[in-house]
Amino acid sequence: MQIASLLYYFLLICWCIDFAQNQTNEIPRRQRRRMRYRGSRKGSSAYHKPNRQRQMKTSTTVAVVPSIPLINIDDGITEVFDSFIGLGGHESSYSVLPGKKGHCTANGMIMYDKAVWSPKPCITCLCSKGKVICDETTCLSLTCHKTVIPEGECCPVCSDIVQNISLDDTPEISGASPEPSDPSDPMLLKSLHTQAEMDELLRREKEELEGREKEIHKKDEENRKRKEKKSQKEKKIHDYEAHQKVEEEISRREEEKRRAYEEEELQIEKEEEEKRQENKHPEQERKQQKSEEEEGEEEEDEHILRGDVFRMPPRFPIPVPPAEIPPLPTGCSISDTTVSCINAKLTQIPPITDPELTSLELEGNTITSIPDEAFNGIPNLERLDLSKNNITSPGIGPQAFKILKKLKRLYMDGNALVHIPPELPSALEELKINENHLHAIDEDSLQELKNLVTLELEDNKLSEANVSPLAFRPLKSLSYLRLGRNKFRTVPQGLPTSIEELYLENNQIEEISEICFNHTRNINIIVLKHNKLEENRIAPLAWINQENLESIDLSYNKLYHVPSYLPKSLLHLVLIGNQIERIPGYVFGHMKPGLEYLYLSFNKLNNDGIDPVSFYGAYRSLRELFLDHNELKFVPFGITEMKALSFLRLNNNKIRTVPPERICRAVVNDDNVDDDSNDDDEEVEDSRLEHLHLENNFINTRELSPYAFSCIRSYSSVVLKPQKIK
Repeated sequence: MQIASLLYYFLLICWCIDFAQNQTNEIPRRQRRRMRYRGSRKGSSAYHKPNRQRQMKTSTTVAVVPSIPLINIDDGITEVFDSFIGLGGHESSYSVLPGKKGHCTANGMIMYDKAVWSPKPCITCLCSKGKVICDETTCLSLTCHKTVIPEGECCPVCSDIVQNISLDDTPEISGASPEPSDPSDPMLLKSLHTQAEMDELLRREKEELEGREKEIHKKDEENRKRKEKKSQKEKKIHDYEAHQKVEEEISRREEEKRRAYEEEELQIEKEEEEKRQENKHPEQERKQQKSEEEEGEEEEDEHILRGDVFRMPPRFPIPVPPAEIPPLPTGCSISDTTVSCINAKLTQIPPITDPELTSLELEGNTITSIPDEAFNGIPNLERLDLSKNNITSPGIGPQAFKILKKLKRLYMDGNALVHIPPELPSALEELKINENHLHAIDEDSLQELKNLVTLELEDNKLSEANVSPLAFRPLKSLSYLRLGRNKFRTVPQGLPTSIEELYLENNQIEEISEICFNHTRNINIIVLKHNKLEENRIAPLAWINQENLESIDLSYNKLYHVPSYLPKSLLHLVLIGNQIERIPGYVFGHMKPGLEYLYLSFNKLNNDGIDPVSFYGAYRSLRELFLDHNELKFVPFGITEMKALSFLRLNNNKIRTVPPERICRAVVNDDNVDDDSNDDDEEVEDSRLEHLHLENNFINTRELSPYAFSCIRSYSSVVLKPQKIK
């Protein structure tokens, strides 16, 4: 009976040893596995939050998928992708982001195609072509009494002492190490004759087994602690390396964005320059550039979303939606690159942010000031119209226009300025400040405006007393200057050498000195109408030596006869509305190539004031002659000598008759002349006269000679009616 009990006890010990060996083989396999398992898997649900950037609402969906092997996170994102490639059949119904093909959203985050994440323990999800696939780990059932869930695992394992035996130690139990005796050997059983020997053997075996179990347990505990420390250290190192990689990637992307932005700015400037030069298809080029910019931004967004989402640091940048651009005020409109707010009842400059804007129209409002930051959002402005507002000089900030480096045209007519605005851009080509209250221009008012071509300062309070002789010196490119409707008594001094057109109408100019135009060798047009000039107040050397001066307008002054010493190069002379009574002889004789347009309307000319040589020097060049609204009693001498004359006005005079040879000169035909020839046989020479006005005189049209207008090709060009009653 004792032998049977002993045998039964020995067999039980052998069975325990065999069971321990099987369990020790199973446990390391579970510790080293890559989340592989056998059995079915259950579907999982994921929740999809609305994407605020795309403003798209999606509903919560649940996906049931076939069993696939789970993949350890440490295997890398490449293995994750390879493991999920080729999945077919039942896929999740997660929504695909519009315009982002292949992207998914999970818990408010955008997931790139083939990204893997774990929303809950034991649940792994994959983004595959815009749809989310989730899998849940199914744990095997255990027969042990006590189970624990190791760190980093989701399934429980047995915690018994036997199950902690390492696989490396099992050979010692299975017979690899030498033992003094084997109790299962039948020869040994036969040799056991006494109960004492059997008890002693069992005691030694029991002590040895307990010692080995304690040693195995101690080694296993040491191995477990060593592995935990090693895994924690590796995890820290891995997390640190991942964090460093992410930081380096973020800095690299920021550097790439900065470089791309600089290159884009250079490209935009280059394209704008080419567009200004070629002026071809501006709208198409702008649309193409805008689409390229949008594609570039889309590629950058996609590039940022790539990577292992499991190791995403908390500092990973989250895309921020762009700030909303404030809408245009009521009454404003936008067209291409122009914003128009004409008569929109604005009281201040609207806050506009558009780097592509090149033209801003604010005419006809009640704007009173221009702060320094008014144009910060539109730095590429080229044209700015602020006419007809209430802007004052104190209301303009000292840096208001400084940011507008590309501004070429500035219109500020009809405001309340007393000084020219400060710090105007050097790129300015056209400046208009008409109808203001300017009362001074000092030598610094127009500094740095070396590119200015047109300057208009009409209808102000300027005079030679408050305009510095050095005021126009910086204007190296100025060719067009308007100073009309001011209070000048003389021509302003210090005019730029580049000036070509000068307008000084409606002033109080009384004289023209010899030094007025000494340095203006390129001047072509001078307008001095509506002043107080007399012929004896025009210096003989004022402009006679000008080589490019072709047009002078001296209308509505106080001239009593045509001025002498006119420029040699003069082609166009306007003397309308004076009190001229006489055209001195040879007054046009020194001109070369000769005067072409002479307007003497609304004067006091009579026949005594026109000499036979008054038009000498202009016979072959004069094209238009206006003598209307004078006191002529007959057609002046010299008309027939004007070979190039095409337009003649003699209307509104006191002419009573038109002799046959006063307008058209008859020529005797000398061909085949003999003694019996008719001396009255005459041939009329054709002239270039196309328009002749004789209306409002005292002409009796029935008494006119049939040869009076014979040189004019079309009689419809002769205007005779109406005539005054005698």
